[in-house]
Amino acid sequence: MDIKKGDLVLVISGKDKGKRGKVISVLPAEEKVVVEGVNIVKRHVRPSAKMRQGGIVEKPAPLYRCKVMLICPRCNQPTRIKHTFLEDGKKVRVCSKCKEIIDRV
Repeated sequence: MDIKKGDLVLVISGKDKGKRGKVISVLPAEEKVVVEGVNIVKRHVRPSAKMRQGGIVEKPAPLYRCKVMLICPRCNQPTRIKHTFLEDGKKVRVCSKCKEIIDRV
């Protein structure tokens, strides 16, 4: 999967189109990502040891990976991701617009 935890992404479709957020978690088996502050849903929670008082809790739900686009940290533009190999053989992600390496060694 091209998107990793901690990446800054832009939502390109859906009810939250145009919002930016940081990736909280990645679910590669389901091809989904959870983005901070995007796709907020309400869940009814019972009281438990972890949460003394039950009630309605708002939390981010997963989005399909195809609905988000990585924002390059160098040029600050949403971009597609290309892969290339360094001299030592390590595979890295590269911004297709500014040709800068996204993953620092």
